[in-house]
Amino acid sequence: MTASLLQTPQLHRTVLPNGLTVLVLENPVADIVSARLFIRAGSSAEAHHQAGLVSFLMGLLTKGTETMASMAIAETVESVGASLGTDAAADYSVISLKTVSADFPEIFALAATLLRQPSFPEDEIDLERRLTLQQIRSMQEQPFTLAFNQLRQDIYGHHPYGRPGIGNEATVANLTQADLIAFHRQHIRPDHVVVTIVGRISPEAAQAQVENALGDWSAPPTAPPPLRLPAVTTAATCSRVAQETNQAIVMVGYPAAPVKHPAYAALKLINTYLGNGLSSRLFVELREKRGLAYDVSAFYPTRLGLSKFVAYIGTAPENTATALEGLRTEVDRLRTTVLSDDEIQASKNKLLGQYALGKQTNAQIAQLLGWYEILELGVEYDQQFQDMVAAVTALDIEAVAQEFFHTPYISLLGPEEAIGPVAVAQG
Repeated sequence: MTASLLQTPQLHRTVLPNGLTVLVLENPVADIVSARLFIRAGSSAEAHHQAGLVSFLMGLLTKGTETMASMAIAETVESVGASLGTDAAADYSVISLKTVSADFPEIFALAATLLRQPSFPEDEIDLERRLTLQQIRSMQEQPFTLAFNQLRQDIYGHHPYGRPGIGNEATVANLTQADLIAFHRQHIRPDHVVVTIVGRISPEAAQAQVENALGDWSAPPTAPPPLRLPAVTTAATCSRVAQETNQAIVMVGYPAAPVKHPAYAALKLINTYLGNGLSSRLFVELREKRGLAYDVSAFYPTRLGLSKFVAYIGTAPENTATALEGLRTEVDRLRTTVLSDDEIQASKNKLLGQYALGKQTNAQIAQLLGWYEILELGVEYDQQFQDMVAAVTALDIEAVAQEFFHTPYISLLGPEEAIGPVAVAQG
């Protein structure tokens, strides 16, 4: 599939009378159909005291309906060699499925039933709670996760983006069946759903499958609850997590542009330049030349609301101060240094090449189509993003760096004797 395929007339977009959006792209190359059922409700829609609710709910969608138990659901999927799963993110949730063409009607109908009629059995809730609490406790033993959770909390404060999507022990322990039912009733509704179908299926057949399974699903009479994300009002800090580890984790973070901001494409390009791969600036300067890093990179997630730009390094504890200085220097350098044409072009080639490779399969394209729709960007954003990246100049990068890369939030994890003096010096 080519980079421009999403822009061809082969893509069919329909909005059903109940408000549900359907996107279909026929690809007859392989006898496979992939689909996504996106929901406009992610962890950012949770109340603070119910952190982890959406992740918990999505994990339970496949564990029972009014007529099927979890084992029957699993056997139905596995008996035809299909795959069906769920996921929850900050800005959306999703049911994913993949089948051979002949089995698509059955598995899609099952997915639609899971979406519309979950029963949330008490025994499955208890099991899911135990598994989730085990996962939360396991995360307490992962240094990178601990350091990142602290950085995220410092940047966002009480904003929903500041919480781990899985929740915490206290909130997950208190989630009830009534909480799940109430959230499902309020947020999982046809005018909050986007269905994408890609593969060996005609638009007419795909449309018929969606209408059969979801066309009679009535939207509530009241409008969908608007998502109102609070402002982020925290101030830059330096936090430390003392832990007897063999390496220290050093992170610097900056509040950064949401997806609809004009700086989004430039920040994606900066992220590629600084932290993407073995040829990235951070890898070459801090690992190859200075030998400071076990692991070094950067990331800038796509968010409807205020995002974050994070650079991090894993280093020997005795190198904590030097590693932090190196990270800050490389990010600050972008505010005062104009990158060369070769540096910018190399970063564009890498970013756009990886972007093209990320939409080769039916599943990848179904994900991308639904993601753009759920973020309210439209499928035309596929080409717009590539055009915006291609248009970024050296002066754009310098201006964006000057706008966003001021005093960083800092998170340090490692032995107290290594990170304590560094934290004090930054304070």
